[in-house]
Amino acid sequence: MRHIARKRFGQHFLTDTAIIDAIVDAIAPQAQQALVEIGPGLGALTLPLLARLPESSRPLTVVELDRDLAARMRQRAHITVVESDVLKVDFAALAAERGQKLRVVGNLPYNISSPILFHLLGCADQVQDQHFMLQKEVVDRMAAEPSTKDYGRLSVMLQWRYEVEHLFDVPPEAFDPPPRVDSAIVRMQPKREPPQLDLALLQELVATAFSQRRKLLRHTLGRWLEARAWGGSFDLQRRAEEVPVAEYVALAQSL
Repeated sequence: MRHIARKRFGQHFLTDTAIIDAIVDAIAPQAQQALVEIGPGLGALTLPLLARLPESSRPLTVVELDRDLAARMRQRAHITVVESDVLKVDFAALAAERGQKLRVVGNLPYNISSPILFHLLGCADQVQDQHFMLQKEVVDRMAAEPSTKDYGRLSVMLQWRYEVEHLFDVPPEAFDPPPRVDSAIVRMQPKREPPQLDLALLQELVATAFSQRRKLLRHTLGRWLEARAWGGSFDLQRRAEEVPVAEYVALAQSL
């Protein structure tokens, strides 16, 4: 029976075989690796990945919320299905179960892509790398450099922990049904020796800094620092997008 894409799950199924091959080549699955796919859909990416995996690296784990699609996946060999909202999945527990770091892949639902990225941020030490299909606008923000229009909270919160690489773009016609936006593939590799800091504190700091992008930081972050009676030195005569990731990290560490 043909599956009809469900809007409430943000379903857009990848159908372009050339794009699928390019994604699988970028992921380059190897023996003795634990792959987890978020939102396998009809298996457009799942099956080519599985074909590349030797038996020693099976099963491939998929996370699927749609019960009909989950049922379809259970009928296939060498696939373990986690039927759940991805935001409720304990990826650290999956890594412990497999006894190794995870390689996480997926065509993420565009309506909740940022929450998924932040959910995975909390277990980055249990991840080898991540390859995702996302809205191109989101990937542009993830990989943005300081002093550009795309640089913002998402850029800082991901780049302090990952090396973020925009691999290539994917047009709407590569999907069924086609989305109304361009898409892109991004690679995220957790840094081997990330800065030691309080993640919740960095999140609050960065959210405050970017809360009013057009104002100088003395109006936003400056007041936040004053409330904490912070006595250090930080140039507040800049706008939030002018501050490099490393300076936000250093400020969070000093606090």
